[in-house]
Amino acid sequence: MKFITRLKLKNFKRFQTFIVDFDDKLNILVGDNESGKSSIIEAINLVLSGSRSKVESTGLENVFNSQVIKDFLISDKKYESLPTLFIELYFNEQNNPDLNGKNNSDETICDGLKLEIIPNDELSKDIQEILKQAEPVFPFEFYTIKFNTFSAEAYSGYRKYLRHILVDNAQISSEYAIKEYVKDMYGAFANSVEQNIHHNEYRKHKEAFKKNILKDLNARVPTYDFSIRSNSKANLETDLTLTENDISIENKGKGIQCFIKTEFALSRTQENLDVILLEEPENHLSHINMKKLIRKISDTSEKQIFISTHSNLISTRLNLRNSILLNSNSEIPVLLKDIDETTSKFFIKAPDNNILEFVLSKKVILVEGDAEFILLESFFNNVKGAALELSDIHIISVDGTSFKRYLEIAKVLKIKTAVVRDNDGDYQNNCVDNFSDYKAFSFIRVFSEEDPKLSTFEISLYNTNNAICDELFSAGRVKLSVLEFMLKNKAEVAFQLLDKKANTISTPTYIKSAIEWISE
Repeated sequence: MKFITRLKLKNFKRFQTFIVDFDDKLNILVGDNESGKSSIIEAINLVLSGSRSKVESTGLENVFNSQVIKDFLISDKKYESLPTLFIELYFNEQNNPDLNGKNNSDETICDGLKLEIIPNDELSKDIQEILKQAEPVFPFEFYTIKFNTFSAEAYSGYRKYLRHILVDNAQISSEYAIKEYVKDMYGAFANSVEQNIHHNEYRKHKEAFKKNILKDLNARVPTYDFSIRSNSKANLETDLTLTENDISIENKGKGIQCFIKTEFALSRTQENLDVILLEEPENHLSHINMKKLIRKISDTSEKQIFISTHSNLISTRLNLRNSILLNSNSEIPVLLKDIDETTSKFFIKAPDNNILEFVLSKKVILVEGDAEFILLESFFNNVKGAALELSDIHIISVDGTSFKRYLEIAKVLKIKTAVVRDNDGDYQNNCVDNFSDYKAFSFIRVFSEEDPKLSTFEISLYNTNNAICDELFSAGRVKLSVLEFMLKNKAEVAFQLLDKKANTISTPTYIKSAIEWISE
């Protein structure tokens, strides 16, 4: 099986330098907006395509890292300091002498492909004249685009070292995108001999249509003849489409288009594709269809798959350990392959959750119930006198038995995490001894009432706010005390307190301590 082992970038889009190692089967790129997920997919696609036209159509000014260009233009603008760009794909050993060599930034002998965008030295005099001008002009038009193997041999899209397909569901409604997808799929499934036969036969059918069907019409038309276009914009590949039950893919709904395209790319015909790039496959899909798609991806073998996603469901159901986490504030990827396997399996089997919200957060408060979640933002505002959304702190409600699963991820990603939980009548056992494995991590702390009589959040809340609670919840109570009512109606009580007493309610001491600590 052929696959990509590593990607290295220099001055490509948001990345000035970037290195990441890949799994040979599945790689899930997860990150916030502008973190570079799509850029990584695009980089792989550009190198494997070997297409200068794809780079040129994107525009060198859009491919280069913008900050590098800005820094150069405010410098002394020496020719020798002109920034360069490269994308390197390192492969597993393929026993292909055309791929093997030291033409890479590591200068190590291995298989791979390289895209370089560098100044054209043959035009150095012209470039230097431009750089002498007072106005800040960058000479993009004097750069050259090179595709070379690691053995330093040039290559183009006509020779496929790794056969790949890009399924970009973010652009699903684009007519051009659909045509390009069909064209790529045709190129992946039909070999060169078949394509030549198909093109030749298609031309013959066009000629036959003109000769036989249009014959009578052309006999009546003076000077001119009706014919069938046969140029590059009207050929077999531009006229091909994909159909399901005789309905063309472009006439399907967006969700079905997405599913058909992805399913077709994941076809079990193993010899046709080595690499599949899926850009946000969750776009336009219903929950049920997304689960069907996940099953298709899970069942796919002998292909290396790269997925960029915002979906909790995709990242957890496909195996959280295959996630590569990207953040818009950093150029260093975080791989989750080191998390405990049982933790990964837990999130695969667990109900839909907010795991992506957790892994992409800087600071998190974990609570174990709806009541705490409803009131915690109000507590934060009262304690800190500031809005929670401006604090880089997320509040996530999880089942009390799941705290350690999240903390295992916090250990790997060094996410500052406060656990706010009930002591359930035994503070030492439930809140201290039970979390002893995390004492060594300064960015993880557990907060709870120490008094065993204050065993739950509602009891602590009533103890801190008995006058307010009596005022709100005592009317009409005959069989239940106020506290009993609060324990039986936890979420509703929290909502009523938030709705009517948000600014006057007092924060239990242990929750105040958690807020102060997480805010440091």
